[in-house]
Amino acid sequence: MMVYVIAGLLAGIGAVVYIARLDSAQPQAGIGFELDAIAAVVIGGTSLSGGQGTILGTLLGALIIGVLHNGLNLMEVSAFWQQAFIGSVIIIAVFVDQLRKRGA
Repeated sequence: MMVYVIAGLLAGIGAVVYIARLDSAQPQAGIGFELDAIAAVVIGGTSLSGGQGTILGTLLGALIIGVLHNGLNLMEVSAFWQQAFIGSVIIIAVFVDQLRKRGA
């Protein structure tokens, strides 16, 4: 139960920071962030089939996702294609993980 309490607390803090950044509260502002969270964890090295990950790997994955979003925004790629690109990065990361599992 404590994990849920901590997760709710961190989600609330994240919401306050996001509202402070945008100067407004919108009910649909966080739609699509779950894809970024999954992508960060998978790129960080956690297996989707029940593996263990590290905090450092997840932070590195989040940094990579942030750089990808920033780079795609600077190249003026539409939001639809950004999501498609991030999704393909997840698919590639899962594919590499499966190849690594079979080889080990």
